[in-house]
Amino acid sequence: MTRAPAGYTRFLQGTAEVVALGACAEAVRRAVGARSLYDYAASHPGRRELRGRGVAYAVPLPDGETRVVVRHSRHGGLLAPVTGDRFLPPTRAPHELRTALRLAEAHVPTPEVIAYATYPAGAVFRRSDVATREVVGGKDLADVLARADDGEARSIALDATAELLRALESAGARHPDLNVTNVLIVATDGVPARALVLDVDRVVFGERGDAGIGAANVRRLLRSARKLRANGRIKVSEDELSRLATAAGHDS
Repeated sequence: MTRAPAGYTRFLQGTAEVVALGACAEAVRRAVGARSLYDYAASHPGRRELRGRGVAYAVPLPDGETRVVVRHSRHGGLLAPVTGDRFLPPTRAPHELRTALRLAEAHVPTPEVIAYATYPAGAVFRRSDVATREVVGGKDLADVLARADDGEARSIALDATAELLRALESAGARHPDLNVTNVLIVATDGVPARALVLDVDRVVFGERGDAGIGAANVRRLLRSARKLRANGRIKVSEDELSRLATAAGHDS
């Protein structure tokens, strides 16, 4: 089994290999039970469905206190129809946990990974589920940019996104899947808005403060915004995208 980082514990539950935050380990064990973490979430009567690369579910763990978002890991890209949800061991889940911890240490906002579980999928491959702490009140950047009539909310969200991009660059973190649906905007009364980065399982690290990494992240995010704009899903002007890039320290 993969070694658990400090503060986490690892255990076997049936055929599942699980790594969980120590304080939540018993609740995760009960959630996995004789099935899978994702099955627990998908069948929970209080589940809330979230769509991205596949369906994720926001649910409480069996302790009744810890709310998580559970995602079943899947491949993206051209090989997705072939590889589906099967990964060579140990899967991407351990990397996602290590990455989330490293980002948090570098002051890059990202949801806390509560647990992951991997399961055998044939003789060689494994499947995996990841549970992150639910961030209450968040909306992805695409949702905010779809509201063309709320200019103030859009401006606040873009400013928070620029701050996130600067933090990623400072940490030397390149996110090859960065797009407007995996930037989560959290804005509550009396608290400055912040942007969190999601889906960090493919993040790679280079030199801290590398402007090339920062520019790559900005290009990737703007490309996704322009694609969704062309599809009619969001309303964002070139002036807004230019201001975002400039605030992040790069060209659009």
